[in-house]
Amino acid sequence: MNSDDGTLQQALDLAIHARNNAYAPYSNFKVGAAIVTSGKKIFSGCNVENASYGGTICAERGAILAANAAGERDYRYIVVVTQADPPSVPCALCLQVMAEFCTPDFEVVLASPDGVHSRKTLGELLPYPFNEVPV
Repeated sequence: MNSDDGTLQQALDLAIHARNNAYAPYSNFKVGAAIVTSGKKIFSGCNVENASYGGTICAERGAILAANAAGERDYRYIVVVTQADPPSVPCALCLQVMAEFCTPDFEVVLASPDGVHSRKTLGELLPYPFNEVPV
C-alpha cells in the first residue's frame, strides 16, 4: 500500500474538515473524503444529501469530481472519514467510480475523526467492477 508518506496526515485532516461541512439533514451521517494524486495534490469532498435521494452526492465522488475538474486523473489513494465504528467503506457506486480511474491496488484508507483505522485495496472492496470489456 502506498499511503505512508507525509501526505496521509494532511489528507486525513482535509477529509475531517470536509466531513464537518457535510450536508446530511436526512441521514445525519456525515462523510468526508480526500483523494491524493500521484503528484501529491489533495482534493476533498463531503456528502451532500438531497430531498430527492437520487440527487445525493457522496463524499468520495465529490473528491474525485473535484480532482477531475482540476485535470487530475492519476490517483494514489483516498481517505474516507465517517462516524461509524468501525468506519464505513464507500458505497458500491463510489467504488465503481473509483474503478473508472484506479487500478485494483488503489488504496482506500478508512478513518474516523480519531484517525486511521484500516486500509483496503479497491480490488478487495470491489473484486468484480463493471467494465465495458468483459473479463
